[in-house]
Amino acid sequence: MDYDTSVIRTQMRTENIRMRGQRMSSDKLKSIRKGLLTLHTMEMMAVNIYQFQITKKVCELNHQLIVAMCNEMTHVQDFRVKLFEYCWTPSKLRWVYWIVGFMLGFFSRLIGTKAILKTDIWLEKKAVHHYDELLQKINWDEDTRIVIEKNRSDECGHINRWKILLQLNEDIN
Repeated sequence: MDYDTSVIRTQMRTENIRMRGQRMSSDKLKSIRKGLLTLHTMEMMAVNIYQFQITKKVCELNHQLIVAMCNEMTHVQDFRVKLFEYCWTPSKLRWVYWIVGFMLGFFSRLIGTKAILKTDIWLEKKAVHHYDELLQKINWDEDTRIVIEKNRSDECGHINRWKILLQLNEDIN
């Protein structure tokens, strides 16, 4: 399915929130829980990478980093909501991913624009790989699958933006 990656936050309505997981096997619930925890923590890390790459400079890179950060924050919310819909909570170890995101974001910013863009391309490729794996391995409920597919599409859009900016940066230098 094609998604419009220029949409940063998709609209949610009260009826989009449902209690999930009733009448599902424990094996299915276990795999869904593991997948949602993975996606939630990885998206949290992505938010931190972007937020610690943003500088005080007014430029297109910062504009795109803010857009990407906002979009990733939406993904974090998507997966937190899904966890709660299944009556689960986020991982108690998510702070580790927060720190990793801080380190990757802060240190790539110190190195410069090219390092930021290469880090972000690497990050988003890893994210797409995780999304693909989890979409294949787990028998998601239809609503959750749609959210995951949309978020995966967003990650592909980020890769394309970072590649374009990297090419423009290399053309300038």
